[in-house]
Amino acid sequence: MSKTPGEVLEMARKNNIQMVDLKFIDLPGTWQHFSVPLDEFDEGAFTSGVGFDGSSIRGFKTINESDMILVPDPDTAFIDPFCDVPTLSLVCNVYDPMTGQNYNRDPRFVAKKAEAYLKETGIADTSYWGPEAEFFILDHVRFDQSQYAGYYFLDSDEGFWNSGAEMNGHPNLGYRPRYKEGYFPVPPTDTLQNLRTEMVLLLKQMGIAVEAHHHEVATAGQGEIDMKYAPLTRMADQLMMFKYVVKNVAIKHNKTATFMPKPVFQDNGSGMHVHQSLWKGNEPLFYDANGYAGLSELALYYIGGLLKHAPVLTAFCSPTTNSFKRLVPGFEAPVNLVYSQRNRSAAIRIPMYSSSPAAKRIEYRPPDPSCNPYLAFAALLMAGLDGIKNKIHPGEPLDKDIYDLPPEEAARVKSLPGSLEEAIAALEKDHEFLLQGGVFDEDLINAWIEYKQKQEINQIKLRPHPYEFVLYYDV
Repeated sequence: MSKTPGEVLEMARKNNIQMVDLKFIDLPGTWQHFSVPLDEFDEGAFTSGVGFDGSSIRGFKTINESDMILVPDPDTAFIDPFCDVPTLSLVCNVYDPMTGQNYNRDPRFVAKKAEAYLKETGIADTSYWGPEAEFFILDHVRFDQSQYAGYYFLDSDEGFWNSGAEMNGHPNLGYRPRYKEGYFPVPPTDTLQNLRTEMVLLLKQMGIAVEAHHHEVATAGQGEIDMKYAPLTRMADQLMMFKYVVKNVAIKHNKTATFMPKPVFQDNGSGMHVHQSLWKGNEPLFYDANGYAGLSELALYYIGGLLKHAPVLTAFCSPTTNSFKRLVPGFEAPVNLVYSQRNRSAAIRIPMYSSSPAAKRIEYRPPDPSCNPYLAFAALLMAGLDGIKNKIHPGEPLDKDIYDLPPEEAARVKSLPGSLEEAIAALEKDHEFLLQGGVFDEDLINAWIEYKQKQEINQIKLRPHPYEFVLYYDV
């Protein structure tokens, strides 16, 4: 529901707010913030903004051009449930004080431009998004990297590896999800029911509609909370709020939550299947009762765009080196560039739970929750629109078990890049579709490529891996 600055300040007064917390997202996709006292914050802040140093933010300005401005979006106001002092939180847009314009590397600005471009095309007025972000809730984690050591260690009382462990002063009660059997037993095997419920109730209190929560496939506290669909920028805002809630509720209970795609070896990783649909007025554009799986021709072209540009999309939707520990051929992770109704081994699935035209959507399955949602959703939308504009047909669906295909048939199925390095190379070669309507620009894409290459890909290449000692120490 739209709010005016005056309504936001009235909300603050009614709730005895003393601090205003200004949140924004950096280029890789992590929330940043600072706070100001309410008596230093007035309606003018919603137009003139509040200054900050952009040189300390990943992917933003250099030190010689560091001054930047945050302009709060009144529609994003919520009472922060984790602050001891009553605090109002606002999600902000980033502006350049020299030009007075939105900062081109602000991911939220990219999302808003994508929504504007959708309307400009005349294809649709609204895109709806429903990400299913999985996560782990752990009891203990340690990691370090130095010149002479590198390791990680994580633990969960719920982890099946603790079935024979002494539990440091409390009894081992034995109820744990076996590997790949966490979907989804009742308590006491599901040890985190109450914790997830607390997360859901806080999300609802913050204005986010939630449809369900449950344990996920992996042992060691993997879970999922499903939010109801929302328009693109709003859903990206909500996903950041969602991660904020999950992490802080876990900490409140002396646990730790991670959205890292693959923290546990030999069990399922955490994905983020993204449901999406286009609407014009009150008409769902993806529905046709006579089409395959109830899909319209427009929806098929949208799928064609996603499949054509999937290698590029991976650079934004699965944007970490760890993402590719999950995206491994031959397992459940959806690396196969095909579409299918109900088939979860395909990159694109058409859910068949409902015959309602309003429920008709497509589910793009490769992404994971390490992504920057503003950039990932915008890139997905741009790929789908490119498919519609150029009538890129996705070919025939593949409704067979992909892992049981004969070798000659399996060889014809294309797959996603096998590493972040390959995904970034694909982005370098094919990004013209992202530039349409000025949604992305060359500066942002180059900044993304440079950051990923220098700060992630090259840094991983430089460091010995612990398993290399297992393989090679005795050579």
